[in-house]
Amino acid sequence: MESIEVRVLPEEELKRRGIPDWPVWEKEESVFDWHYDTQEQCYILEGSARVKPSRGKAVEFKAGDFVTFPAGMDCVWEIKEKIKKHYNFD
Repeated sequence: MESIEVRVLPEEELKRRGIPDWPVWEKEESVFDWHYDTQEQCYILEGSARVKPSRGKAVEFKAGDFVTFPAGMDCVWEIKEKIKKHYNFD
């Protein structure tokens, strides 16, 4: 199983991928279990969170980060500051 990938993309890359047109998801501070049936890519617009996969190390990310979650991953989300993100499922 792959790990969660966090990186920063240049503005041109965000536009090239069409990220500003992706749907938006928002959630308040909370903790919840999640399962990824398919890979998700997202761009964090606001807030910060920590995600702990059932296997592997926890990853933290914040506004400005581009995050990829692998298909098949079970994890626990801990939203530290209200999250707002563009997202896309493969």
